[in-house]
Amino acid sequence: MIEVEEKYMARCIEIARGGEGFTAPNPMVGAVIIYKGKIIGEGFHRKWGGPHAEVNAIASVRDESLLRDSTLYVSLEPCSHYGKTPPCAKLIIEKHIPRVIVGCLDPFPEVSGRGVRMLQEAGIEVVTGIMQKEAFALNKAFMTFQMHKRPYIYLKWAESTDGFIDIQRDDASRPPVVLSSPETMRSVHHLRSKVAAILVGTRTALLDNPSLTVRHWAGSTPVRLFIDRNLRVPADYHLLDGSVKTIVFTEKEASERTNIEFQKIDFNQDILPQIMQQLYQRKLNSLLVEGGTAMLQSFIDENLWDEIRQEIAPVDLNSGVKAPNFKGILKKVELHSNQIIRTFEPSNRLTIVKL
Repeated sequence: MIEVEEKYMARCIEIARGGEGFTAPNPMVGAVIIYKGKIIGEGFHRKWGGPHAEVNAIASVRDESLLRDSTLYVSLEPCSHYGKTPPCAKLIIEKHIPRVIVGCLDPFPEVSGRGVRMLQEAGIEVVTGIMQKEAFALNKAFMTFQMHKRPYIYLKWAESTDGFIDIQRDDASRPPVVLSSPETMRSVHHLRSKVAAILVGTRTALLDNPSLTVRHWAGSTPVRLFIDRNLRVPADYHLLDGSVKTIVFTEKEASERTNIEFQKIDFNQDILPQIMQQLYQRKLNSLLVEGGTAMLQSFIDENLWDEIRQEIAPVDLNSGVKAPNFKGILKKVELHSNQIIRTFEPSNRLTIVKL
């Protein structure tokens, strides 16, 4: 029986990924309806504000009378509160679905455990914890945001085999060294398309004049963030072109511009908790930090990260800007295609891409 339940839960998780990049700050969720061993309906949460997975799955069933003898599988606990849409638990009860299999509970305070209790009180059999680890991992950003009140944080950099991320540069007239291949560049832009926000420090903004947009992958560009204590970044730089929602963390007063917000923070205090608070208030549940070394190192030193995406280029620079330094207690090593995934205590991952 467990094998059957895992089979259909795996399908829920598979189709849930169809909403990747479109559901935030809501989670990705998949639902499958089974009648006498056959799938008669399935659906996933397609975009934020739209119908939830259970609603789409139920709507896909041609003969609604079959629902009374069916089992609903769903990767995340059905909601029990009114948000952008009515409660899914209420719909399940109204459709007289007798059995519901849940991947993992929702950590959201307004939901956690309530959806299950609502179904059980209506006489519906509920089984929880089927492929719980996989269902939880599906929405690691959502889960981290709810449990830790901060975004899920990726740190990303590319370095030479001798440990440098760039040559030493003092102004923007010298372009940065390109250490990423076309393949890994696409991978980075794919990651950009999945996160809610992307952050760089002042030096990177000044020397690289980055766009921080999604160009080598299909998807939405995240909210751009950069630190500029004294507003040194020129107004004609890409980050201030107004093409994408951008937040500048500064201590100076500045007039708002189209798509540009200047957020004052206290630079005499630790700025990272202040930035995390701002992102939490804005419901930006995932963050990609792309540089530079000082910025990345500050996140590492404060143990404020969830995944590190590190590229090792097959070149030596001999000198330049040193790459961030990371040390941890290694739990296990896994090989996946061209990646070595090292898992560290307590549960952080370091990914090295072999070029």
